[in-house]
Amino acid sequence: MPRYKLTIAYDGTLYCGWQVQKNKKSIQALVQDALQTVLRHPLDLTGSGRTDAGVHARGQTAHFDTEVPFEPNKIRLSLNHLLPPDIRILQIDSVAADFHARYKAQSKIYHYHLHLDRIANPFLRLYRHQVFKRIDLSLLRLAADAFLGTHDFTSFANEPTKGSVVRDPIRTLIRLDIVEQEGGVRLEFEADGFLYKMVRNITGTLIESGAGRLAPSAIQGIFESKDRRKAPSTVPPNGLFLMKVIY
Repeated sequence: MPRYKLTIAYDGTLYCGWQVQKNKKSIQALVQDALQTVLRHPLDLTGSGRTDAGVHARGQTAHFDTEVPFEPNKIRLSLNHLLPPDIRILQIDSVAADFHARYKAQSKIYHYHLHLDRIANPFLRLYRHQVFKRIDLSLLRLAADAFLGTHDFTSFANEPTKGSVVRDPIRTLIRLDIVEQEGGVRLEFEADGFLYKMVRNITGTLIESGAGRLAPSAIQGIFESKDRRKAPSTVPPNGLFLMKVIY
């Protein structure tokens, strides 16, 4: 059966997350319902992975199968007409029958936005995390370097006794760049995979290091403890964006 890949952007503010949840409004459910309306048959939509409530995406991907022939640009317009304005289908591509949005992913890129100015920008409040501590960017960069490479990220994952953490907590963080931007910084993460809330937990640790409350040299000990309680608290979801899934 022919298979297609969607590239999707969404503002996650009003949703329970990507994944379908009973009695809650999810992005996956809305996109799947729109596809079924347009193609006029039941189908399953498989995403590259879940994003949590309040997390945004500029490049989420998903796949579905259909034998109904269609012209991608016309279907994209129809889907965007049916979907709420905070969810948009950016692209529809025909892919190989063995393509899988989740299992074929080679890496993912996430951005987390920190607003460091004392006065919050009201127009960015849904897309930035306001940090009231004074942050030393040199310490922030030293701490970021401690996360690069291949590690057991158990200490930086929620729900450490179930799911992917139990199956395999080893991940390779390819890149963690700190990019200055108006009002603060953008943390750019690229890894071969991410555990549950891993980006938000690492970001919480980076903030503590940047504020001088946690020495960057102490991060290795947190890794070795394999204990989520040893790491600082997680940051809110609103600053997090899934930017791209690389295949």
